[in-house]
Amino acid sequence: MKTLRVLLIPVALLLGLAMADQQSNANHADYRSIQQKLVYLKLNAAKTHPDPKPVELTEAEVNAYFNEGGVKLPKGVSQVHLTSRPGIIDGHAHVDFEPIMQGRNPNNPLYNLFSGSHDIHVVAEAAGVNGIATIKTQTVELDNVAVPEWALEFFVQRYLTPRYPNVGMTSTFKMPLRIQTARIETGKVVLEQR
Repeated sequence: MKTLRVLLIPVALLLGLAMADQQSNANHADYRSIQQKLVYLKLNAAKTHPDPKPVELTEAEVNAYFNEGGVKLPKGVSQVHLTSRPGIIDGHAHVDFEPIMQGRNPNNPLYNLFSGSHDIHVVAEAAGVNGIATIKTQTVELDNVAVPEWALEFFVQRYLTPRYPNVGMTSTFKMPLRIQTARIETGKVVLEQR
């Protein structure tokens, strides 16, 4: 299942995973602004000695990017909204589990938890240091009800990690575009390349 992966994708974007599909027809100012910043990051990364000047991606820009076609979201996922405070990313999305769970065993007791349409809320610690990003999921709620950690761990181990080895309750990965640091601050993420 892609549910947790879907919720971690926005977190990864905030940490600089700016390699997602783009659509050229979006016209919102925040969307255009983040597109320009992503182009700058790509061009800067191609330099022998990238400019270490920090690049800030604001909540408004990231949310525009997710909701105006910058990221191809999995079927069933919509209304992505991210906020941040120092070291923490708070993500909300609406998830219709039916397309995601298609072909899964409905006899599994967890199937009932991950079926239907739900508002999802994920809180994660996030940071990027020395070119490596770490995202640690703290809590997940479905329709304002906390998902027990054991159920979440079972879900991740059984459905996500076998398909996506880099995804787990704690995910660590190399940041792209020669990004060395990613600081999560209130209302923004600050990226530095070297």
